[in-house]
Amino acid sequence: MTDITLYGFPASSYTWSARMVCEEKGISHELKSIEFGSDAHKALHPFARIPIMQHGDLVIYETAAICHYIDQTFDGPALAPADAAGQARMVQWNSALVDYYYDWCTRRIVVQRLVVPNRGGTPDEDMIAEAVPHARHGMSVADAALQSSAYLAGDAPSTADYLLAPIVNYIGAVPEGETVMEGLSALAGWLSRMQARPSFAATAPSP
Repeated sequence: MTDITLYGFPASSYTWSARMVCEEKGISHELKSIEFGSDAHKALHPFARIPIMQHGDLVIYETAAICHYIDQTFDGPALAPADAAGQARMVQWNSALVDYYYDWCTRRIVVQRLVVPNRGGTPDEDMIAEAVPHARHGMSVADAALQSSAYLAGDAPSTADYLLAPIVNYIGAVPEGETVMEGLSALAGWLSRMQARPSFAATAPSP
C-alpha cells in the first residue's frame, strides 16, 4: 500500500516537485491522472489545478503546501532549515517561484515552445520574446543567491530547491534557455547537483 496518492501527470513541473519530495523522504506514492475540469477534479481542487495530494481522508492542494505536509508528516531527512531565518528564506523562495518564475519561465516560454506545438498549435512568439528578459532576471536572482550558499535556503536542499529544479531543467530544454542561463555559473552548478540526486532521476518524466 502506498503512503500517499498524488493526482497529476508526470511532465507537470509542480507534480514533478512533489514526487521528488516523496523520494527524498523515502515514502511511496501513487500517481493518478485526473480529467481536467471535471466534477471529480473540482471536488479535490476548487481551482482545478494539479497536483493534489490525498493522505487517508486528508486532501491538500498547492505544491508548496503538499511538500510542507510531506516533510512534516513523514520520517526522513528534513527538507526545511532548522533556523527561523532559513525557514523564512525557504518560504520566500517558494512564494517567488510560484508567483514569478513559473509564469515567466514555464507558462510563457516552455509551454509555448514545447506543449503548444505538441498539441497542434502555433507558439505565441511575441509572448515568448516578452518573457525572456523576465526569465533571465529571475534566473539571475537565483544565481546571485546561490553564490553564497549551496542551495536556495542554506547548505542543504529544501522544498524551494525541489520547486525550482523542474523549472530550470525545462528552460534548459528550449532554445531560449541559452539566453536565459548564459553565464549563470552558480545556478548551473546547483542544477548539476540537483540532477545528480537519485530523486531527480527516479521521477524525471520521459522525453
